[in-house]
Amino acid sequence: MAEEQLVTFSLGSEEYGVDIIRVQEIIRIPAITRVPKAPTYVEGVINLRGNVIPIISLRTRFGMPLVEETDLSRIIILQVQSKVFGIRVDAVTEVLRIDSDCIEPSLPIMLGMDYQCIRGVGKIGVRLIILLDHDQIMCGE
Repeated sequence: MAEEQLVTFSLGSEEYGVDIIRVQEIIRIPAITRVPKAPTYVEGVINLRGNVIPIISLRTRFGMPLVEETDLSRIIILQVQSKVFGIRVDAVTEVLRIDSDCIEPSLPIMLGMDYQCIRGVGKIGVRLIILLDHDQIMCGE
């Protein structure tokens, strides 16, 4: 049986997952430089060891209210094809394995969110984990 390994994180009360193969690293929130005329969900850029990395606010991307940064807030640095970017999350939860059989494809009406960013929902016991489509996170609003 095929399985996937995910890094899971929270945005509010929802739990999300990204493929661990795409995760370069997880960092605390550094100073973020705003970029004029960037899409609203692009919070700005950071300097990570000499590399300029765009940072996506998933809360803004998904139309969720912004919240204060906490000690648990993190940026997950992802590499998708040749693009490297960060996603700001409320907290990183864990690394886990999920059987491919336990993943349901996403539906267009999915939670009123931008469903193109979602590739499915993983079911682990009573937990539901929204799986992000890495290729779509950087696409337009």
